[in-house]
Amino acid sequence: MKHTVVTADRVDKALATFYPTAGRRALADLFDEGCVRVAGKKAKKGDRVVAGDVIELTREPASKEALRPLPDPSVSLTILLERPDLVAIAKPAGLPSQPLRAGELGTAANGIVARFPECAAIGADERDGGLVHRLDIGTSGVLVAARTPEMYRALRDAFGAGLVDKQYLALVDGRPVSRECDAPLAQRGKRVAVDHTDGLPAYTSFTVERASASHALVRCIAQTGRMHQVRAHLANVGSPITGDELYGGAALEGHPGFFLHGARIELPVGSERIVIDVPLPDRFTTALSAVGL
Repeated sequence: MKHTVVTADRVDKALATFYPTAGRRALADLFDEGCVRVAGKKAKKGDRVVAGDVIELTREPASKEALRPLPDPSVSLTILLERPDLVAIAKPAGLPSQPLRAGELGTAANGIVARFPECAAIGADERDGGLVHRLDIGTSGVLVAARTPEMYRALRDAFGAGLVDKQYLALVDGRPVSRECDAPLAQRGKRVAVDHTDGLPAYTSFTVERASASHALVRCIAQTGRMHQVRAHLANVGSPITGDELYGGAALEGHPGFFLHGARIELPVGSERIVIDVPLPDRFTTALSAVGL
């Protein structure tokens, strides 16, 4: 299909005028998959177009409804807490939190929707499947999903107000040179960087639980929820997470991946505060043993 540009703009914004009901993620997928061409050439979403340019698509963007996670009973869930209004699971490292595009299976959200169908339509992002927060694919730990729209709004408000306490355990190279980091963070492609001009406020505190000559086990309390916050802040204080090569961590031979675990979450639910803990997975404890911890 073809669309003629009416007003000069970025090509992604121009395309959005033709698909006002499509989500940003659905439009971004078109560029990521090379489905957008201008003057016969593949376009990047930041390219400029002028009036009269023709945007060609090899497919239309997926509707918001199509982005909702499909039930996938093959995703095994470890339930930590189950209530009528919410559920908490233990996400293993390697399992994505949610699908990135329509029809994708094999994520925590797909597994949650298979077990709790009401979660499929809950969330500000159609891909949420009730999830009120996310963990990186390489991070293990507690994931919480709301089972009612009211609980989703309440928990998202609590996250936004800083009323949710999140604690992580990280195996790091060396030992942090600081007990805290408040460096502002800005997304730069697939990672984040410290940016004192345009970065968003972020704060993480660190406590060394135990240490060897080469590594340390660090408890991290994230008071904000920026993308890759704990990973970037640990790197900024000189102790990147072991195996986290994106942020300068050294690979641990025989132990693939990096070692960050969402060990505890404490959140307000009505007049009570719920604490959910999940122990370190075997891959993490094995790595600790390998470095003398």
